[in-house]
Amino acid sequence: MIQVIYRQLASKIPYLGLVILLTFTTSLTAQEGDPAKGKTLYNTNCAACHQLDRKMTGPALRNVEARLAEEQGLDREWLNKWIRNSAGLIKSGDAYANQIYNEYNQVAMTAFPQLSDQDISDILAYTAEPKAEPAPTPGPDTGGTGGQVEGGISNKLILGALAILFALLAIALVLVRQTLNRFAEEKGVEIAAQDKGLPIWKAFVKNQFLVLVSVIFLMLASAYFVYGYLSQIGVDQGYEPVQPIHYSHRIHAGENGIDCKYCHSSARVSKHSGIPSLNICMNCHKSIYQVAEETQQMGIDEYGVDYNAEIQKLYKAVGWDEDEQQYTGETQPVKWVRIHNLPDFAYFNHSQHVSVAGVQCQTCHGPVEEMEVMYQHAPLTMGWCINCHRETNVKVEDNAYYTKIHEQLSKKYGVDKLTAAQMGGLECGKCHY
Repeated sequence: MIQVIYRQLASKIPYLGLVILLTFTTSLTAQEGDPAKGKTLYNTNCAACHQLDRKMTGPALRNVEARLAEEQGLDREWLNKWIRNSAGLIKSGDAYANQIYNEYNQVAMTAFPQLSDQDISDILAYTAEPKAEPAPTPGPDTGGTGGQVEGGISNKLILGALAILFALLAIALVLVRQTLNRFAEEKGVEIAAQDKGLPIWKAFVKNQFLVLVSVIFLMLASAYFVYGYLSQIGVDQGYEPVQPIHYSHRIHAGENGIDCKYCHSSARVSKHSGIPSLNICMNCHKSIYQVAEETQQMGIDEYGVDYNAEIQKLYKAVGWDEDEQQYTGETQPVKWVRIHNLPDFAYFNHSQHVSVAGVQCQTCHGPVEEMEVMYQHAPLTMGWCINCHRETNVKVEDNAYYTKIHEQLSKKYGVDKLTAAQMGGLECGKCHY
């Protein structure tokens, strides 16, 4: 019956056989995957649990179709069933499905029934692409400065300024001596012969007035520099220590837009902002075991940092086996270097400023989102804090904490806006106890 229908159609449509052949060929061509589309689908559906070249929550997927065909004798049809409904395949008793299920802690893969055959072909085409070779690491820079140490220019300027100062002092002494000699000659004062041949420094020492003026000048200058030096004790503005594990605030807070309080969560409720636990880092870096090639190259070229090596330091500290995707229990402490450090007699509460006053982190810590290496942006001196209290209006609108005190102080000062100083922010006992 089918043959009769086919002959009748063929008589009416002479090229039916060719049409069927082209249609079949087109459907086969459609099954050939597009790696570019597959990459997008992979990042959307697979990247949360899989990496191409190593285990994560699930197995590595580089050349997964070819490996399954070679090692297990499994075809595309099996892969389609597994991707669309892995739990159903496990319940059916499939041997390899249950092997994978047990190997990865009996966690079934998320089902993706919405993926078409073409989508799966695109994803598999992306996983079949050869691994890109890493870009060569640039060698050390051997040109340009001739080994000049950073900061050498400043040292030369200081030495040059000192040399000029001493030269001017010597010239001044010579001019003073000549002036005194002329003054003595005009007044008819005889200068002893031995005084005429004295060296300049001996003549200077014998002149009591010049000695007195010089001593007063030196004492004042010394007092000025000593006062300036003592005023800087404990002021570490610009302090930029090297940490045991390099952490780029520029990448995390800047490029990735991670909120400061995600890591420093205690800043909301505590006096201290706290040092984040390494478990916070592992929330992301269980999956992110290496950064993008562009980011890595930029780190090496611009900052001299091997980001992937720093991630390995993190794994070593927390005892994470990235191949087995589990903790080994062998941990190492990380000796972070504290950057912002107030004296013990000064009280500062992060939660009061962050949660109640709504002060942004950048107000005190500077543009953290731009810092490759964290440093102390502000001087954190008493005068700096007082100026902030004098100039900053407290956000009292819709803030129940300040409702009552705002009403009272507004009447007292006759203003609608109140600064921290007007609310008692300059009282000694607020910061010193």
